[in-house]
Amino acid sequence: MKAREVKRLKLVERYAAKRAALKEAGDYAGLAKLPRNSNPIRLHNRCKLTGRPKGYMRLFGISRIQFREMASKGLIPGVKKASW
Repeated sequence: MKAREVKRLKLVERYAAKRAALKEAGDYAGLAKLPRNSNPIRLHNRCKLTGRPKGYMRLFGISRIQFREMASKGLIPGVKKASW
């Protein structure tokens, strides 16, 4: 899944300028001919450590489960265990 996300990110970067030009011109038929995965909407945030798509914490770039494990080990500075 991680490799698929990397592939999508590369496609988004490659077609960004072309997509913007077609959108500005109003050429929706041309937009439809572009690869589906070149649309930035198809990108999905995933945990950098596990690849988990759900429970993603954007500030840290990891899932809530990995955040919790790292915080309880003391690997994330400034985070104290409350009552979880």
